[in-house]
Amino acid sequence: MFLRLDDQGPLHGQLTRALKAAILEGRLRTGERLPSSRSLAAELRLSRNTVLASYEELEAEGFLLGKTGSGSYVAAVEPRIPPAPLEAAPARLSAFALRSLEAHRGRMPGGEHRGLRYNLQYGLPLVNPALTSAWRRELARAAAYAPMDYPNAQGLPALREAVCGYLMRRRGLQASPDDVLIVSGTQEAFALSAQVLLDPGEHVAIEDPHYRAASRIFQAHGLHVDGVPVDEEGLVCDALPQQPVARMVCVTPSHQFPLGVVMSLPRRLALLRHAQVHDAWILEDDYDGEFRYGGAPLAALRSLDAHDRTLYVGTFSKTLFPSLRLGYMVLPRALVRAFRTAKWLADAGCAAIEQLALAHFIDSGGFERHLRRAAKTLRARRTALVQGLREHGGEHVEVLDSHAGMHLVAWLRGFDATACEALVERARAVGLGLYPIAPYYLRAPERQALLLGYGGLGVGEIREATRLLGSCLATR
Repeated sequence: MFLRLDDQGPLHGQLTRALKAAILEGRLRTGERLPSSRSLAAELRLSRNTVLASYEELEAEGFLLGKTGSGSYVAAVEPRIPPAPLEAAPARLSAFALRSLEAHRGRMPGGEHRGLRYNLQYGLPLVNPALTSAWRRELARAAAYAPMDYPNAQGLPALREAVCGYLMRRRGLQASPDDVLIVSGTQEAFALSAQVLLDPGEHVAIEDPHYRAASRIFQAHGLHVDGVPVDEEGLVCDALPQQPVARMVCVTPSHQFPLGVVMSLPRRLALLRHAQVHDAWILEDDYDGEFRYGGAPLAALRSLDAHDRTLYVGTFSKTLFPSLRLGYMVLPRALVRAFRTAKWLADAGCAAIEQLALAHFIDSGGFERHLRRAAKTLRARRTALVQGLREHGGEHVEVLDSHAGMHLVAWLRGFDATACEALVERARAVGLGLYPIAPYYLRAPERQALLLGYGGLGVGEIREATRLLGSCLATR
């Protein structure tokens, strides 16, 4: 207990004033048990009689309640409201901090819809009690075996080896554990790429529309962000900036976010040629390539790269759960040392217990069993959402179904930006969370659409959500 005696008068009086101030300021709360007189005397190097005298005086004044055989407790005393602090002078922030604040202007996505009964927000986790139980067992096992020293900044060898085996089986990507870097999710991968590969003032190209965190991170690092349009074949490579050339191109080729299209083979080859000719890097974000509901799994763009210009990024936030802040990068060999050093400077490495638990979960086959179960569940939810939109959306909605991932896009016919915002507000009033696609564009889109995530709702909830959406559309 921190108590400051004021050196004024007898010691028991000093202690009484110090305890009284702690109670009135709320540092000692109602019902809280005070240390025994013997313990507090030893801690403050006072005599026990001094502490007893102070406790007795505070009890007499109503600040303490003495319970025989139990101790002394703080009585129900209204805390004294401290005076309002003087307004502090504005803090002098770095250029990076100012750019970060500027990139995060406006409301954060989804926060205004928390607590609604039917929330079609993209990114909500697929709740799976079996996964929760399995992960609890893996953590308990890992806690008994994890090294207590600082982890390898590049990632535990066991997890890097498990990731390589998984990528070979599921994504057709051959990788060496020496080329894998374990990171705290996709956003750290983007931040490290900006730090290691680009200087403030240089250009980075991203898809438009795109994952918003990417543009915010790049802007915070002082980079010029060039939006490149996307069509039914993916990134339009002919629209990549030529003067000045973007030093890095960030793409989601296996399942474009948020439109859901797949980059065609000619576009993939064109992008690889562009990177080779212009000495540029490709940042391949494979955020949910594991979930496909039709056709064979797609090979990663990096598997086609003969010149080692592609940085491949994967995450476990979508496949498992967002609170597991673990992802990975497969790096060109020439970049490994620089990225490992940057990661060490950032946080000295990801948590070892979670890494060890995940490595065993992958090696034991538990992870891929979970993926098969999750894909089956998501397929049923996607089907319910598509059917519901077609049944209740009528002529107002055109569904862009990509047969992959955990979301889809519903284009709105005859809606401008104002009408779309009004639809979102009407839906919110009846307990339905909807999300326009417009904020994912650097430039305002020509058409309005909704980005609908179906990972967080069951089939029955999705059917009710689409019924509510239909009623909101009908009352336009």
